[in-house]
Amino acid sequence: MKEDINRKLLKRSVAEVIVEEELIKLLNTGRSLRLKMGFDPSAPDLHMGHAVGLRKLRQFQEMGHQVVVIVGDWTAQIGDPSGQSVTRPVLTADQVNRNAETYLEQFFRIVHKDRTEVRMQSEWFGNFSLTEVINLTSRFTIAQFLARDDFSKRFESNQPIAITELLYPLLQAYDSVAVKSDVEFGGTDQKFNLLVGRELQGMMGQISQQLVMVPILPGTDGVRKMSKSLGNYISLDDSPNDMYGKTMSIPDALISVYFEYLTDISDIDLEEIEGCLNSGTINPMDLKKKLANALVSQFHDFESAQNAESYFRDIVQRGNLPNEIEEVTIEKDRIKTIGDFQITQIFLDFGLKIESGVYVSESQKFNVFIGDLAVDITHLMHNIGLASSIREARSLLGQGSISIDGRKINSDHDGQQMVIGLRNGSVIQRGTRKFKRIKLV
Repeated sequence: MKEDINRKLLKRSVAEVIVEEELIKLLNTGRSLRLKMGFDPSAPDLHMGHAVGLRKLRQFQEMGHQVVVIVGDWTAQIGDPSGQSVTRPVLTADQVNRNAETYLEQFFRIVHKDRTEVRMQSEWFGNFSLTEVINLTSRFTIAQFLARDDFSKRFESNQPIAITELLYPLLQAYDSVAVKSDVEFGGTDQKFNLLVGRELQGMMGQISQQLVMVPILPGTDGVRKMSKSLGNYISLDDSPNDMYGKTMSIPDALISVYFEYLTDISDIDLEEIEGCLNSGTINPMDLKKKLANALVSQFHDFESAQNAESYFRDIVQRGNLPNEIEEVTIEKDRIKTIGDFQITQIFLDFGLKIESGVYVSESQKFNVFIGDLAVDITHLMHNIGLASSIREARSLLGQGSISIDGRKINSDHDGQQMVIGLRNGSVIQRGTRKFKRIKLV
């Protein structure tokens, strides 16, 4: 039984354990261990990549252990590269507190709140003296810190490294001393910082913490790690329809990975899934539906998962419009309009001709919609919330991700098409999950 439990805790969805034998001995003592996980409140939104580590914490909690989550309110106010090539912005105390509140609300959707101790870094760093800072820095060398991958790359390429950035791993390490951590959890990209904490505890007379590192979850593009800034993420705050739809978009190669890292499916079933995928005896689409259903059920509820599956089938697969579409009102008098004749003349002036309703030149095609109101489509998409910026709107047009009334806007020149006609009641669609209905007044 203990071997089965240890395998569940230390093998599945775990990239590395330091030191595994020592941690197994700790687990076998039967005492409640203190499980440390810190977070930087400069990024309050959690996605499925974060869920991998949080699910592991919950598994330990269910074996009777205590989570200690550290809100990095003090270090967030000095900046941290955290594996990036640029430093993070300095935050005010108010910003940190707001972000921490958002983070913890999402955190407790996975981790049991009643077995979690929340600690603020400022409890011990608020009155940290200069003597204590110097004592802390004297325990490590610059050479040791340049071993950290992102520091070494920046050093070799003559990019600046602030002294405050070198302090951060020390401060995170001291967190382990302050809370008497038995086990610290983090992604594989945090290995250096976790090891510094383990070493510092030993230097300061404590038993060195064990380390559990979870793998980095690939994003929905299947290439880069999941990140909100990269747009390849599934957020814990996503609606059931978006969560289901984004899951359905992952490459087939990630199906078994997502099942392993994000669900409680048995190891036997996981092996069967991998075998079927390798042999081609199952349609990957069927497995993705099962995965999407499991994730929506886990982070919302079973009924939401069933509704999301119906939505995906009707809207995405069959191409129907949703029953409810958000309506956006546009005041015609406040927009500079161009009549049908003027639109035609504008394109003719650029040397384009009409073929089957499409204005074409030798190198470009402009799929122009003539309607009641002519608008700049990129600015319209930005203003009604279908694009976060004009740049993103142009990119989406260039990718062929935008449709109006069921007709895709084709752009062979990176979305530079500007003028487009709208009719009252036109539906603008981004991809398969975002719709806006235009009301002209």
